[in-house]
Amino acid sequence: MSFSAVDHGNMARALQLAEQGLWTTSPNPRVGCVLVRDGLIVGEGWHQKAGEPHAEVHALRAAGDKARGATAYVTLEPCSHYGRTPPCAEALIAAGVSRVVAAMTDPNPLVAGKGLAMLQAAGIETASGLLENEARELNIGFVSRMTRGRPWLRLKAAASLDGKTALNNGVSQWITGPEARRDGHCWRARACAILTGIGTVRDDDPQLNVREVATTRQPLRVIVDSRLEISLAARILQGGAVLVAGAVDNPEKAALLRSTGAEVVILPNPAGKVELKALLEELGRRGINEVHAEAGFKLNGSLVREGLVDELLLYLAPCLIGDAASGLFNLPELTSLSGKRLLQVRDLRQLGEDIRLIARFR
Repeated sequence: MSFSAVDHGNMARALQLAEQGLWTTSPNPRVGCVLVRDGLIVGEGWHQKAGEPHAEVHALRAAGDKARGATAYVTLEPCSHYGRTPPCAEALIAAGVSRVVAAMTDPNPLVAGKGLAMLQAAGIETASGLLENEARELNIGFVSRMTRGRPWLRLKAAASLDGKTALNNGVSQWITGPEARRDGHCWRARACAILTGIGTVRDDDPQLNVREVATTRQPLRVIVDSRLEISLAARILQGGAVLVAGAVDNPEKAALLRSTGAEVVILPNPAGKVELKALLEELGRRGINEVHAEAGFKLNGSLVREGLVDELLLYLAPCLIGDAASGLFNLPELTSLSGKRLLQVRDLRQLGEDIRLIARFR
């Protein structure tokens, strides 16, 4: 399928609109729609919040009668099923659009292709695959949940240039500067859940919420705490949704945690630790698309070893801390470099004095 420069420009605009839902659409995907007739944009919209109208409906309302005979550019295949809102494919048919271009088909195996098929059956010309990579990146967590049954896991860490995240006495605040910390909060804000371990809760007593940037919702905080050792006075338990994942059932402590408003799930692995893959699958069942992990080197290492980290978000500060300090990942010693884990750098930039690196495992 070949697309014109005009097609590209209009889909780029639809993606720009979709991005406005970056922090608010969860568990739904971020979707934008542009309606074009006679070379002019006659309506546009984006999905703003789950349970509210989808992007196509906003665009159709803005276009009114001008939608008839228009081309709709949508960043995700229009839905064909009744959820909390009626199917967008039906709304496009009723409005009389003549062509629908989708950036990508819906990754949900129960839906994939059905929306476009419904449009085709109504005599509407359809096409998909325009700026598909960009659309996929925008909804990488939704795609992950639909195709793998678990969220996209982005692991954030801040380290010195010699790869150290904390002093031996546990002190880690602050290795990086204010610009890097603010950027970290932007990534927290777009995530559906923030994952940490009991070690970090004990050493740093963090809130692990979004404070440095404006947000209309706080992510779920998830604590990996095999033996339910968390103090009831921990700041992470104050205000906002919390899920504590344990491996040893301790009904008394679990009841005390629940009295603070926290939820407790017990997911043991054969070694008596939390089964991390099962935890991510549980988060997937809860509609969590993106998980932002901020933990210590033990949990970081476990997540990497078990192949659960999809992306690294690494902030490097221009300083050296020394060999005795804590490293980034608790990984087994290699005797040959052939065992090294290869990464592909996706983005590299400077924030204030610090360097931010985004990388994915090859």
